[in-house]
Amino acid sequence: MNSFCAVFKRELKSYFTTPLAYVFLVIFLFFSGYLAFWEGFYEMRQADMRAFFKNLPLLFVFMVPSTAMRLWAEERKVGSIELLFTLPITITQAILGKFFAAWVFLGIALALTFPMVITICYLGEPDVGLIITGYLGSLLMAGGFLAIGCFFSALSKNQVISFVLSVVACAILVFAGMPSTLNYVSTFLPAGMVSAIEGMSFQTHFESIQRGVLKFGDISYFVLLIVGWIAACSIILDERKAR
Repeated sequence: MNSFCAVFKRELKSYFTTPLAYVFLVIFLFFSGYLAFWEGFYEMRQADMRAFFKNLPLLFVFMVPSTAMRLWAEERKVGSIELLFTLPITITQAILGKFFAAWVFLGIALALTFPMVITICYLGEPDVGLIITGYLGSLLMAGGFLAIGCFFSALSKNQVISFVLSVVACAILVFAGMPSTLNYVSTFLPAGMVSAIEGMSFQTHFESIQRGVLKFGDISYFVLLIVGWIAACSIILDERKAR
């Protein structure tokens, strides 16, 4: 536990010792505000955060991999990963320490959008329960994106390659649940396969949580997704350590 905490504190602190974190937060908050208020918010004449949560998966496709790409790629590039492996710490502890530090950082980014909630509550009477479940789903979705990015960061020591591969993988999992995608694949795939593709999508499970319906299947989807990609990351790093 002490080893995990040491990696966690070191990684979380590293985000705020460089301008990277502040640039990320400014960009994220700018586009969050844009998606929430300039995408037909006033035309709908209804105070809620549907526009923000609706577009958040697309924003996460680019923002979360940009956070995850440095987790292991930078360690490999500068050669500090060999030093890390010589310390009295398991690979699992190192991965979880880095992952949770990055997840907390993304949670801070989401928490900084809270002024939007205050604004919307001032303009009307939104359903607070939907806002809470929306943020819960957003945090789970961020963890899923982050686990994918963590895997590709371990796969390549080039941060740009890691970023591109993460974006592609995340985009596939988002667009797989889009109505346009499902309508297209239904023209040449059987209904069972179309349902399977829909069930694998971030979009499907996030929208279900966003509607205020906390189903075991939706929450377990994100948990299993995170565990699966973290396990795959552990396998990659185990192989690197064995060389």
